[in-house]
Amino acid sequence: MGKLKMHSLDKVDENIKKIGELFPNTLTEVIKGYREDGSPILENAIDFDVLRQELSNILVEGPEERYQFTWPDKKKSILLANAPIGKTLRPYRDESVDFDSTENLYIEGDNLEALKLLQETYLGKVNVIYIDPPYNTGNDFVYEDDFVQNTDEYLANSGQFDEEGNRLVPNLESNGRFHTDWLNMIYPRLRLAKDLLSDDGVIFISIDDNEVDNLVKCCREIFGGSNYIATFPWRKRTAKSDVPFGISQDYEWIIACAKSKDFIGCVKGKERRYYETPDLPNRPWRIHDLTKQTSASERPKSNFTMINPKTGEQYPANPNRTWAITIDTFQKYYDEKRIVFPGDYDFLNISKPAFRYFKEDDEKKAGKYFGTKPVSTRFPEDIGMSLDGTKEISDIFGGKVFSFPKPTMLIKFLLNASTMLNKDSVILDFFSGSSTTAHAVMQLNAEDGGNRKFIMIQIPEETDEKSAAFKEGYKNISEIGKERIRRVGKKIQKENPEVADKLDFGFRVLKVDTTNMQDVFYNPSEYSQEDLFDHEDNIKPDRTPEDLLFQVMLDLGVLLSSKIEETEIGGKKVFDVADGYLIACFDSNVNGDVITEIAKRKPYYAVFRDSSMASDSVATNFEQIFETYSPTTVRKVL
Repeated sequence: MGKLKMHSLDKVDENIKKIGELFPNTLTEVIKGYREDGSPILENAIDFDVLRQELSNILVEGPEERYQFTWPDKKKSILLANAPIGKTLRPYRDESVDFDSTENLYIEGDNLEALKLLQETYLGKVNVIYIDPPYNTGNDFVYEDDFVQNTDEYLANSGQFDEEGNRLVPNLESNGRFHTDWLNMIYPRLRLAKDLLSDDGVIFISIDDNEVDNLVKCCREIFGGSNYIATFPWRKRTAKSDVPFGISQDYEWIIACAKSKDFIGCVKGKERRYYETPDLPNRPWRIHDLTKQTSASERPKSNFTMINPKTGEQYPANPNRTWAITIDTFQKYYDEKRIVFPGDYDFLNISKPAFRYFKEDDEKKAGKYFGTKPVSTRFPEDIGMSLDGTKEISDIFGGKVFSFPKPTMLIKFLLNASTMLNKDSVILDFFSGSSTTAHAVMQLNAEDGGNRKFIMIQIPEETDEKSAAFKEGYKNISEIGKERIRRVGKKIQKENPEVADKLDFGFRVLKVDTTNMQDVFYNPSEYSQEDLFDHEDNIKPDRTPEDLLFQVMLDLGVLLSSKIEETEIGGKKVFDVADGYLIACFDSNVNGDVITEIAKRKPYYAVFRDSSMASDSVATNFEQIFETYSPTTVRKVL
């Protein structure tokens, strides 16, 4: 029976394993520390001298000049991204909507910690990320991450506050680390975010002029230069205010990067018009221009005279706009009935050959609608500006409770462009603010019948006591975000009664908190035998069985949106997660009959507390019961 680790993924350990798989000879062991009895504590490490030998033909070291993008504390920010944390996510039913049935998540807490906690559960499962991080204007707040602590200290504390108890601090231009602090904030979060993206996933990041250049370099480094898609210009206003040098700065930027070449952007255009003809039964088709904007000198094989095999009529190429096919491929396309000539059909009014597309081909790519490609230099006219975002939230709350939210139309366009071919996508926003992204997800689902799910992450940043939000009772930004989702969900259901019962307008609230486990669980060697009598239970006394369940789900990589059913077996509370995938019981005095019944249900995972067994004989028989009824079940204790 295995022991659960009950802390987030250690990225360093994972990286060591990956390098060890490629170069087994680089694996070694180092002394991490010493126990009270003087014996050494060993851990795996990479011998960099050996690794240098393996990479000697490409290694660049020392003072050699090379292209690089760096800043003070960059290495420490990488360590920060890789270090594990002893934290968990605790469920809050009272703040949730449709807790038991929803697949949407709202996570309240530091997004660096939340991203670490999601690493195993959502690794490669997020299709789209949109974030609107704090800009770097000299007034915005950035996260004060702790670069001083070692990994063990970070595990226990994770650097939540500065010396004055603040988690968010203003990044003033006068502090001498203006760009450094911002880069140290964004870099580790983007590294963690990349791992959550699916192979066909994409990230969109809103930013202004102050850090757009640095952010593009960050993204090229993290996602790979070949996966940088574009920087979209978004016009945020028309008013000629804020005019340094006499020029109004009306635009902000949205950087787009793919996880890999598997990503395909596509937006809905006009509905296709197909023809049905007797010569091609059950094969609806449409036509398209057969010329291409290339010259004869550029494509000499496409500069030929096309001849209609039926009539002998000739159609010479335009030297400045050649055919899209070559003289060598003409016969192939004609035999496949891909070329339509003038006069082939009375209802077609064409003066030159056209290309034929079949509906069956279109449906393989983009379904019912034309998949037009988004243009990186221009958004649609109705995309919205800052004023539209402000008006939206004012209409929802009856006043301006949040400053500078992005308009829903903007986010909806990005989501449509990235999820049109997969309407079951998971969308993540880890700077979720007033939850515009969740709003856009629900609205888009209502419009096209999609089943997109959202994960919102927001630190509970306190609202100013003088603000309209505070006066309305919203003490932090998270409260605004959650309430927006509640109100928008009801509004969309009311406006779209035909889909009200089919779509998910709920969300499950989870909050980042300290681990459920006592310190003795992580460091038993630091406690004497006498101390252990003070820790008969390794779980904190204020934690509920449902708290334990969610930490187990995180540890085992079970989706946090999974269906959870609470049942009773032999008078003991039992959780059935994802239709029997995980069955957990955290009650005490669990007897053999309860264990037998759980084993008979053949879960993939079965989890109990270490102190659950009613007696030593039950604990002794535990493994034999599972070997008898469900030998393939993975058994774990905490």
